[in-house]
Amino acid sequence: MASRSRKAGESEPEVNSSIIVPAYKENGNITPLVTRLFAALDHHPNLKAEVIIVDDNSRDGSVETVEQLQSQYGYNVRIIVRTTERGLSSAVVRGFQEARGYQMLCMDADLQHPPESVPSLLNAFGNRKEFVLGTRYGEGVSMDKDWPLHRQIISAGARMLARPLTSASDPMSGFFGITKDSFNRAGQINAQGFKIALDLLVKAEIAKDAIAEVPFSFGLRAEGESKLTGKVMIKYLDQLRELYIHKFGLPTILVAIILMFFLAVYLLKSIL
Repeated sequence: MASRSRKAGESEPEVNSSIIVPAYKENGNITPLVTRLFAALDHHPNLKAEVIIVDDNSRDGSVETVEQLQSQYGYNVRIIVRTTERGLSSAVVRGFQEARGYQMLCMDADLQHPPESVPSLLNAFGNRKEFVLGTRYGEGVSMDKDWPLHRQIISAGARMLARPLTSASDPMSGFFGITKDSFNRAGQINAQGFKIALDLLVKAEIAKDAIAEVPFSFGLRAEGESKLTGKVMIKYLDQLRELYIHKFGLPTILVAIILMFFLAVYLLKSIL
């Protein structure tokens, strides 16, 4: 991977893969994330990648940090600062729209998605795969022992509610990739939704044999604060309602009954 600044008048470096990192007040994680990413990519010369940080106007020094990183990695790392929009999903959409690579990957800024796993996901696009998914439920995968129990319960419950919508083992994962053509095919994306991977899997009509799953071990946040709130979870339920209607053509009241049924079953299993 080239490690030099872009000179005036120099053409943009060739890119076949774009890594999108939505960020809000994640300045403390940007340097280790980018450094580890390019270190991992250096072992894969076939992957000509760019890193795009999409920052929701944090004003926490993220812009200056990226400028410092550009002195080493040049135009292969850049930042987009949004001043009129907010939200993780809409930040991912913006990054995909700005991406120059045909293979587009999304990952969190908090280092819970290991940068060392990125080459494995990008290389999994081979064999006519349209969607690559970092799954936390594959063989040999383990959750960090310090990951809070309530977060594990929320994650498992959210995953269960989404299972009728897709064959993917971990549609709640925020560590995923999609081709440019498949992203464009998805059409109108719910940019306010809780999990954009699920939205894309359903609306782009990704077939089971077009999905490549790559197991990874989920880590703990290193810096910053979690963005998971009650408001975010309510948005997720509304997203599920929209996707059930989109895929099955069900009336809203029936969707609500189905979601309550699945949630009740899950809660019973958790108690018993």
